[in-house]
Amino acid sequence: MTKLSNNLPKEKFDELEKYIDSLQSTKGALIEILHKAQDIFGYLPRDVQLFVARKLGIPGAEVFGVVSFYSYFTTEPQGKHTISVCMGTACFVKGSDKIIKKLQNDLNINSGETTDDGLFTLREVRCIGACGLAPVVMVDEKVYGRVKEEDVEKIIHAYRDRRVNSAN
Repeated sequence: MTKLSNNLPKEKFDELEKYIDSLQSTKGALIEILHKAQDIFGYLPRDVQLFVARKLGIPGAEVFGVVSFYSYFTTEPQGKHTISVCMGTACFVKGSDKIIKKLQNDLNINSGETTDDGLFTLREVRCIGACGLAPVVMVDEKVYGRVKEEDVEKIIHAYRDRRVNSAN
């Protein structure tokens, strides 16, 4: 695979370019294009943002402004699984601060970081919208409600075991 700067594969840039070229119009399509770019690359490093800016004929600062404004977009590589801990009022009152500390300790990372093995990224979120299940933890799209500190290890191991089982 041919690599461009930052060790990003040329084939991924080609795929993104093909997608952009397939759009009838790119006017007003920046967010849609950034979503596709993040799907392709897994994140939006500077080189990808500049590539999008050049393809759309807009300033790189405009692309960066959108990427940095929306919490969905990330400029850092993410783990295979994203663990989101709700820190909204209902969850916080019911102990989400203890849950995030337990996850940080067990995974040996801080919020916003990814484990060395690339398996998990840990995030704090303002609200998941499942207040009746507080405290809530989401792994990828799966919601875990009424989570206790003692549940954390079981949740982590379920995803670690999947990796082991899928390797066999």
